[in-house]
Amino acid sequence: MSPLLFWIFAAIMLVFGGMVVIHRNPVASALSLVVSFLALAALFVSLDAYFIGVIQILVYAGAVMVLFLFIIMLLDLKAELRRRPNLPAVCGGFVVIFLFIVAIAEVSFRFQGGDASFQPIAQGPQGDIWHVGMILFQRYNIALQVVGTLILVASIGVVVLSKRELK
Repeated sequence: MSPLLFWIFAAIMLVFGGMVVIHRNPVASALSLVVSFLALAALFVSLDAYFIGVIQILVYAGAVMVLFLFIIMLLDLKAELRRRPNLPAVCGGFVVIFLFIVAIAEVSFRFQGGDASFQPIAQGPQGDIWHVGMILFQRYNIALQVVGTLILVASIGVVVLSKRELK
């Protein structure tokens, strides 16, 4: 893939990622997140990681976003639209963004092994998908289960918070 397409997809991903945070409407934020996921999948395809690109679209842009939209529909959107922005919270958010950018810049400029090449995946009677699955479930099993648990807890939390009390 040409560097121009890489920068276009990276810019699309960053712009729509920013729109996820900026939008006041949760449905618009979720749809912006879908576009950001699609741009990320295009970046994976540009790295010849076709399987990860397809899984990005199927799992995240498909299944996870349907779950998020279902949770958003449980929320009381009218009460959210009436809320005013909290000035100390907005200022604190900008401070956190600035510190995050400083941390990323510091790590990026001090990292020496960024141009190292990866070892190729061992070829055998199984295909690449088998090797990706084995690496995912052997080396990164705990991280995978932690992410699944976080998504489950967040979903249950939204359902509990959106439950209306009877008067």
